[in-house]
Amino acid sequence: MTAPSLGIRVPACRPATEIADFAARVEEMGFDELYIPDSQLLWRDPYMALYGAALQTSRIKLGTAVSNVVTRHPSVVASIARTIAEVAPGRFRLGLGVGNSSVEPVALRPSKQAELRAGMTQIRGLLEGAEIDFGTRRGRLRDPQPDVPIYMAATGPRNLKLAGEIADGVILLSGVSTPLLERAIGLVREGAEEAGRRPEDVGVVVSAHAMVTDDVERDARILKPICAGIAQQGGGAALASTGIEIDVPSEVPGVYPDLVHAEDWDLAVEVCGQWVSDADAVRFAENFCLFGTAEHIVERIGEAQRLGVTSVFFQHVGSYHLPEQLAADVAGSVLPLLTD
Repeated sequence: MTAPSLGIRVPACRPATEIADFAARVEEMGFDELYIPDSQLLWRDPYMALYGAALQTSRIKLGTAVSNVVTRHPSVVASIARTIAEVAPGRFRLGLGVGNSSVEPVALRPSKQAELRAGMTQIRGLLEGAEIDFGTRRGRLRDPQPDVPIYMAATGPRNLKLAGEIADGVILLSGVSTPLLERAIGLVREGAEEAGRRPEDVGVVVSAHAMVTDDVERDARILKPICAGIAQQGGGAALASTGIEIDVPSEVPGVYPDLVHAEDWDLAVEVCGQWVSDADAVRFAENFCLFGTAEHIVERIGEAQRLGVTSVFFQHVGSYHLPEQLAADVAGSVLPLLTD
């Protein structure tokens, strides 16, 4: 069984030239993949950052985690995906999702399943050179690029099955514990089988907040806003399955722009403490994250591999600084254990 590829999520929180330089350092450290999220009010443009990263690297795979078809028309996404793929042949992966952190701050709504399906279908068709209907008009992409894999971020049962049905891969946001991964991967495979596809042809990427630490109880409290944010976004059932029973209001005054991307993280931790206890934070770290010693993280990655996970990418806690510490810690203590 092939070991999962290991990646890191890098928000475009610095000028594109600095993101490109950091991508080159991450490649030198030994990471296999680098993902950049798409939220236009929070960060620089991910596609421009990825284009710069493509020019500064030669091996590492690059992708969005994730973009959307609400703030970006499918024809625009197809064109820019083609543009990046041309300068990084075989290295670009287009990740798409419903667009929560892109659309909600500008008073738009996330994609419904039918809208995401239609957008992904249009993008794939354009990249493959097909003629696509846009209302009363029909068009095609000049100089298409058919070898761009499209991955779909999914959490709920319906979208997990949809990913198995139509995507080249799925980006799981469902946690890293074995029961949670088994459930999510099972739904993806079910969707693939119902569509007449081979489940093993659908790549499985796991996204997880991570920290190399020998004291999870001390450090897990910084996860409180993320745990509370998941509860806000309809993830209460998944949290409850791990013993975390919380009810978080849909609006939390004083935390900008939202709990998961709070500019004042210490304040967000303090505010979320009224719903998420220290014990809840530890449970969240244990079930949804890669928090712990290097040996523990490697063990978790091995468990994910046995379930069929093909890639794992690490997220640091925070949105407005580069994951330099996490990258150094993983490269220094986790990667060597996986290559021995």
